[in-house]
Amino acid sequence: MILSAIPWGFISDTMGRRSVLIIGGFVDGIFVLCSALSQNSIQLMIFKFFDGLIICGPFAVVVSYLAEFHGQKHRHYIMFFVGLIISIGAVTLPLIAYLLLPLHIYFKLGNMKFHTWQVFFAISAIPSFLSGLLHIFLPESPKFLMAQGYYNKALKSFQRIYAINKRKSRESYPIKTLIDAVPERMEEETVKRKCWRAKFIFFEGLKQLKPMWSCPYLGVAIHVYLLHFCQIMCVNSVRLWMPNIFATIHTLEVKGYSDRSMCAVLKHDTQLNFTKEEKNQECDIHHEPETYSDNIIVAAIGLIGYLVIFPLLSIQVIASHLLKISLLISTFLVGGLYFTNSSLSMLLVSAFYLTVMGICASTVISMTVVYFPTLMRTMVLLLIMTFGRLGSVAGNMLLPLFIKINCWAPFLWLFSLMMLAFLMSLFLKVNIKQALN
Repeated sequence: MILSAIPWGFISDTMGRRSVLIIGGFVDGIFVLCSALSQNSIQLMIFKFFDGLIICGPFAVVVSYLAEFHGQKHRHYIMFFVGLIISIGAVTLPLIAYLLLPLHIYFKLGNMKFHTWQVFFAISAIPSFLSGLLHIFLPESPKFLMAQGYYNKALKSFQRIYAINKRKSRESYPIKTLIDAVPERMEEETVKRKCWRAKFIFFEGLKQLKPMWSCPYLGVAIHVYLLHFCQIMCVNSVRLWMPNIFATIHTLEVKGYSDRSMCAVLKHDTQLNFTKEEKNQECDIHHEPETYSDNIIVAAIGLIGYLVIFPLLSIQVIASHLLKISLLISTFLVGGLYFTNSSLSMLLVSAFYLTVMGICASTVISMTVVYFPTLMRTMVLLLIMTFGRLGSVAGNMLLPLFIKINCWAPFLWLFSLMMLAFLMSLFLKVNIKQALN
């Protein structure tokens, strides 16, 4: 996903949003199915690698696509609606796992063996195929087409949107002509495309991305990249660490240990990992349904959090300072993880923390959408997500090192990261309710 960010951003900002969403959806579905057919870990890693290369593009493009279809009044709601839909997916996936993965499924097709987890993978390919299929029936972003100078195509896109929304004929659309602010551009580009279409698209794409590396956009972009790097490093370190912590706390509770502080949990977990023996066996493991209940609860609280934030967005003070407020709350929540001493308190604190951090990520994306121009918007979004993924990789490499120091070191590190992100947010002056640039 890190490697493919810049190529996907270039393709989307020069050749369109719709084609990326259609092709990306179908190809991603194919690679997920290939992952389900994997017969060993090498095959699985290869297919998941290519799956990551493909899904990186559509995941960011859909944000630009939706933003360009909505006006200033509703756009900030739409960005948080994307977060709401992601939360629904986060609830649905562990629910499917809760129902399916405890079952013992095994069958053979020729020389190929299939287990429960492969059936789970195959089911998870359905949304990708549906995404590619449904986007066929949607128009290209008219704002993108106008930014590229394709005013006739943009008018047809507006007519199609009008026909879908109003259930009327395209011909009844009241606007008949869109006027290009630079009329000579179309003639010049048409001549060039006749002979050097591919070359023209490449250099024109580089030209339209040039402002991204100069004032006023460069300073804001670097600011957002670093902020997102810190917050995703922290949140994904917690997200990937929590299942292990939950399992250890449950073990201590079952065995009747009186000391269930975070220091005791980390000590027990470290000793368990040290004494665990490696076993080379076929991947036919089954879990009890309760294994996934914590994930379902965390995801459900995240869903409720997004439902609560929608009415609050109508309050100007909250909308203007949402990122600062969320990061400040998250800073104290991640520090509070150190003081939890039961599975319930750990579950609640981590769930609230991940929920608020999800709102932070949606706010950063909303700021990016409204601040950066159409022809560089998706590239910047992909770079922001790339810095977030780099932070995630760095966080999961550094976290074990801090755990080895002592029990409070990882929490102090996470608290410091969140405080740094909060301080950076104080100097980020972008209103999520402003008009698109």
